[in-house]
Amino acid sequence: MATASDVRGGDLLDRLRAQGVARLGIAGEIPFGYIDRNGELTGEAPELAKVIFKRLGVDRVQPVPTEFGSLIPGLASQQFDVVAAGMYINPERCEQVIFSDPDYQMLDAFIVRKGNPLGLRDYKDVVEKKAKFATGTGYAEIGYAVEAGFEESDILIVPDQVAGLNAVEAGRVDVFAGTALTVREVVKKSSKTEATEAFQPLVDGKPHTDGGGFAFRPNETNLRDAFNAELHKLKKSGELLRILKPFGFTEDEMTDLTAKELCGG
Repeated sequence: MATASDVRGGDLLDRLRAQGVARLGIAGEIPFGYIDRNGELTGEAPELAKVIFKRLGVDRVQPVPTEFGSLIPGLASQQFDVVAAGMYINPERCEQVIFSDPDYQMLDAFIVRKGNPLGLRDYKDVVEKKAKFATGTGYAEIGYAVEAGFEESDILIVPDQVAGLNAVEAGRVDVFAGTALTVREVVKKSSKTEATEAFQPLVDGKPHTDGGGFAFRPNETNLRDAFNAELHKLKKSGELLRILKPFGFTEDEMTDLTAKELCGG
C-alpha cells in the first residue's frame, strides 16, 4: 500500500475525507480563530474552513488550540492538519509552510481623539507632528513607525488595542496604531475617540499590504491546491465576504493578492 510519502503532493485530503474530520490549529485570537463563550469554535478562519472542507468532502472540523508561536511547529509535528488562525503570509513563514492565497488583506489605521485634532492620517504625519505614539506588543506597526522616522524608544508599547484605546482616551498618547479591523471594532465602544481611514504603511519605501491565509505542511500541495480552488470560487461569488462580515471584515479587506506575491516571489 502507498504511504503518504509515495503520493506526489501528499494524500492528506483523501485521508481527511475517509476520517470525516479536519483538525484546525487556532490561537484563541478574536476575530481570527477562537472558542466562543458557548464553547463553540468560531472566527473568520474556522468558519471559512468549515465551508471549504465541506465542499471538499470533509464534513467536520475540530479545533486544536495552541499559542500563536506554536502554530507552525504544531503543524510540522502533525498535531493538526491546517493552521486556521488568519496567519499573515510573509517570506519567513513561507520558508516553513505553504499557504493558501490570502482570504483577507489588512491595512493599518489609527485610534485618535474625536475629530482627529492633529490630523494624523499615516506614520509620516505622526513623525512630522511629533505626536505621542503607541502600539501593541509585538505588532508589525512598531517597524512601520520606525521606518517612517519615529524613534523606537519613544513608542509606548501597550498589551493590545483595548489598552491603546484607554491610553488615547486618557490623553497619555495622541495616537494608537493597529490593524484597520481591530481599530474599527474597538472604537465602537468609545465616545471620545474615532478610527482614521485605513491606509498602507511603507516598507522599504513602498506601500505595503498584509494578507492572511491558511498554512499547510510543505508536502501537502494537493490539499492546498484543492483548498485554493474552493477559496477562489467563494471570492468570485461574493460568499467569502458574507462569511467574514460577522467578524468585522468589510469590502476593504477583500483581496486578489496571491500567496506567491506575499511570500516575496
